[in-house]
Amino acid sequence: MIRLLNTVRLYCVAAVSTVYHAVVIVGATRLGLRNAARICYTAPRNWCVSLLWGGGVQVEFEGLENLEPRRPAVMVSNHESWYDVFALAGLLPVDYRFVGKKELERVPFFGPAWIACGHIPIDRSNRKAAIESLRLAGETIRREQAIVVMFPEGTRSSDGRLLPFKKGAFMLALDLGVPIIPVGISGSRRLMPKGSFLVRPGRMRVRIGRPIEVEGRTVADRDELMTEAREAVRQLRDALPDGPAGA
Repeated sequence: MIRLLNTVRLYCVAAVSTVYHAVVIVGATRLGLRNAARICYTAPRNWCVSLLWGGGVQVEFEGLENLEPRRPAVMVSNHESWYDVFALAGLLPVDYRFVGKKELERVPFFGPAWIACGHIPIDRSNRKAAIESLRLAGETIRREQAIVVMFPEGTRSSDGRLLPFKKGAFMLALDLGVPIIPVGISGSRRLMPKGSFLVRPGRMRVRIGRPIEVEGRTVADRDELMTEAREAVRQLRDALPDGPAGA
């Protein structure tokens, strides 16, 4: 019953918050308001914080000292719940852009606002389009000096096991010469597992690791870099109190 009531509260909060923040974002960007960039920085964070609050979810961060403002990077994280996105997008203290599946563009209110703020859709069914999306991500990194956030497993893990990583994030980092920032998340699957619409209140934890530098590496080192990053994410997650079994 507690879980059901918590879920009802979340969806009520989400409905109001999503419409409000989407209208603010889309309105500001389409009207070309001078503070549109600032709105695109604060509004998504406020939206995610409202979803954390609505779901009764508390987030503990470790390793924020490993983030350098205005230093572009590619952040890679394990992915077990939608709350991974809300925690990172709501509480990361740096400018970021997310790479997400193209289908998100079609979500009412959310989709137009997501695109308006410069986040990057990727069509996984079309290799040429996916490469173009990564090119756009690279341009964003260069232009905005931002961190691009990616979930290299490609989908949420349903059982907590770390899935194989896809190569896109690592090709991007090598192409741009920017570091990989590994992130481990635990506890989110217990709160809202894949395939469930119910949300249990509780705590999740996020640990940010030291950047993995790519200086001196080439495309030939891609698989080695991917393996190194995956192991770093695994260690970060497994060292947290809820990982991996309770994640």
